[in-house]
Amino acid sequence: MPVHNSEIAGIFGACADLLEIEGANQYRVRAYRNAARGITGLPRSAASMLEAGEDLSSLPGIGKDLAGKIEEIIRTGRLAGLEEIKKKVPAGLTEVMKIGGLGPKRAGKLFHELGVSGLADLRKAGEEGKIRELEGFGAKTEEAVVSELKRKGAAGAQGGRLLLAGAEDFALPLLEYLRKGKGVRRAEAAGSYRRGVETVGDLDILVTHDEGSGVMDRFAGYDEVEKVVAKGGTRSTVVLRSGLQVDLRAVAGESYGAALHYFTGSKAHNIAVRRMGVKRGLKINEYGVFRGKKRVAGRTEEEVYSSVKLPYIEPELRENNGELEAAAKGKLPKLVALEDIRGDLHCHTDATDGRSTLVEMAEAAKKKGYEYLAVTDHTRRLAMAHGFDARRLERRLGEIDRLNGRLKGVRILKSAEVDILEDGSLDLPDAVLKKLDLLVCAVHYKFRLSAKEQTERIVRAMNSPFFCVIAHPTGRLIGERDRYEVDMERVVREAKATGSALEINARPQRLDLDDAHCRMAAEAGVRLAISTDAHSSVELDFMRHGVVQGRRGWLEAKDVLNTLTLKRLLEAVKK
Repeated sequence: MPVHNSEIAGIFGACADLLEIEGANQYRVRAYRNAARGITGLPRSAASMLEAGEDLSSLPGIGKDLAGKIEEIIRTGRLAGLEEIKKKVPAGLTEVMKIGGLGPKRAGKLFHELGVSGLADLRKAGEEGKIRELEGFGAKTEEAVVSELKRKGAAGAQGGRLLLAGAEDFALPLLEYLRKGKGVRRAEAAGSYRRGVETVGDLDILVTHDEGSGVMDRFAGYDEVEKVVAKGGTRSTVVLRSGLQVDLRAVAGESYGAALHYFTGSKAHNIAVRRMGVKRGLKINEYGVFRGKKRVAGRTEEEVYSSVKLPYIEPELRENNGELEAAAKGKLPKLVALEDIRGDLHCHTDATDGRSTLVEMAEAAKKKGYEYLAVTDHTRRLAMAHGFDARRLERRLGEIDRLNGRLKGVRILKSAEVDILEDGSLDLPDAVLKKLDLLVCAVHYKFRLSAKEQTERIVRAMNSPFFCVIAHPTGRLIGERDRYEVDMERVVREAKATGSALEINARPQRLDLDDAHCRMAAEAGVRLAISTDAHSSVELDFMRHGVVQGRRGWLEAKDVLNTLTLKRLLEAVKK
């Protein structure tokens, strides 16, 4: 059975977590983390590369040792080294280390001194007042841990939901497999996946096919199917080896648009459209649009919307958040598209914690047809990422000048991802910051400040004359770390007042800002930068995830900073 990149990355990530909890050498831990990120960002599956005889050790962040481990995972579906680590460190500690910023060292201490091996043990230790007794913890840490565990319990678990990019890892090869089936005319994924929702619980796939195609047999026989839940002539349900449930529905050609509309829109959107139909004497369902018993529309989604006097509504907007009213008034946004993006304003090189060289990043940007690429390596506060001090950054600016002198077709912008310190000052002196083309600023520590303190910290930073873009503005990692407390309405107002931009960080684990805050910022007249935070040349492809997030936030090209030409961009970031 094929092994997906997300599965390999998951194994490497687990190795890194458990090794860090165990107290292993940090270089070894970092090697696994870099490998996990590198595999996640590959545009092709590592399994297909291995099958084609390509050298996996040449991948960013992968040497001979890790290439051998990737091959082991692909060949066997497991990594013996991880099984050995699990014998010494319970896998449940990886969830413990994500709670309340405990981190690996504290998770290890909880394990060794209190026997905490998972969230249930952690909850019990907190409720019994044992956490505060450990050296280096205290009552406040214990209260924060208990509070977060209660909040997670009330909100419900992530429940096996996959990041959108992870779901894509399984959806695309399955769709390709189905489309190659004899007699299959169309196969599309619908549901939350098609709407671009951040996490996906299951997949809904629709097909049209010729009679006798055997598409249901082909679906049930897919080599990643672990369990066939149900199998019929027009609908089947399976569970993949990954645990992802997939429903396949076969629909007639004349009903395809109606079915795609029905299974794509949110429940609220669909109900609202059906009510609009009722007012016109129509019945709208997954089989079509009917007046009495006569089908009057449904072959395409455009027909469905036209039947209620609306233009086509893009899938990302179908949440019943005002899109129907906007459509009725002819005021739907012309959503930003990947083709509108002229450059990337946030990426890293191997000078700090990236895995590709400055030249490799530049060449990759040129290959994508970008006009510009802002290289934003970390600054000194982020010591674990080998952040630049003023002297190193000055040397880097010289490197960029020399590279731009010989590079044709793309401009490398002088930049940095500068830490916002606790008091709101920036991590490097103004004397060097003023030499940059643009400045990306970020909060990387002190996530647990109060909303007032965190907001004031960010607002003070935004008033620096060199501040341009705030990176990953809420600090969240989906399913791993909650956003820090911050008044986003105040941040948006300050961005408007200071001419600053907010980032949509396109890394699949971040997608930060979320769609609601994207829309709020754009409606306030604040531009957003859709950037990848790429740590290797292949991760520049993350841009598509950021664009989808922007589309869900109703963004048009005019709302996005990096749809501007180079000349207009440099004018826009000047204060």
